Amino acid sequence: MFTATLITNPAMYLEPALVDSLRNAFGGGDILWLAPDKAAEFTLPKRPRNEDQIWMSLQAEGVDLVIQPSDRRRKKLLLADMDSTMIQQECVDELAAEAGVGERVAAITARAMNGELDFEAALKERVGLLKGLNISVIDTVLAKRITHMPGGAALVATMKKHGGHASLVSGGFTDFTARICADLGFDDHRANTLLSENGVLTGEVAEPILGRDAKVQALHEITTQLGITPADAIAVGDGANDLGMLQLAGTGVALHAKPAVQEQAKIRVNHSDLTALLYIQGYSADEIVAPD
Repeated sequence: MFTATLITNPAMYLEPALVDSLRNAFGGGDILWLAPDKAAEFTLPKRPRNEDQIWMSLQAEGVDLVIQPSDRRRKKLLLADMDSTMIQQECVDELAAEAGVGERVAAITARAMNGELDFEAALKERVGLLKGLNISVIDTVLAKRITHMPGGAALVATMKKHGGHASLVSGGFTDFTARICADLGFDDHRANTLLSENGVLTGEVAEPILGRDAKVQALHEITTQLGITPADAIAVGDGANDLGMLQLAGTGVALHAKPAVQEQAKIRVNHSDLTALLYIQGYSADEIVAPD
């Protein structure tokens, strides 16, 4: 048995007639509204052959469609990327903007996240351009430039309330993951370390660099520590360095992802915020924990 979930942007309206029409076309079961006007689901006996075409047509209407096996949808672990996933920015780009090399670094970031450049080499190149920047700029960026992705605090709080574990695993920097981990209630975090001397960035990052393989390793290590398997995890990210963990996790969600990532990800969310990860697990609006 499979479950089809339809979700729209919180600022939009999910038409009941559209949900009913799709349910009928798929030969699905009764419709369950998870959030009035925003998210609904129904079961179906098999995956439709035209799933990709239906997904594309719904995208044009501002609706995300996720079809997955109904069994074990609720996960015990959230493994989340940070940049452009749990926050709305890329930290290295924001630091670069303060250093006066924002456009140059942002161009490298975009290519690296789309899988066009080697992640480790691209990270070293970008960090090299930050050499000489006072480390106090990190606090400035955190205070003035970084904003949380909508729905993130609710996602973490809801999964933890229901016994889940939440880990933040980023190719970014520990100076940022430590703050976001605390702000959003993650249980732990992993990221790269920017090196500094006498209060100034050296333009180097500590080895080994946490990239695609390290995220996969983190998924294996954390699930082993928790006594569960990768099938019990839901992972979310947007860049090419996230693909490994997205493909290994029981549910891997490409959130507002780069084109190359969308081509390879099984679950893509382009219109909703992070509460989509709760709806596709079958949580209803009245089960979602509102952030403090």
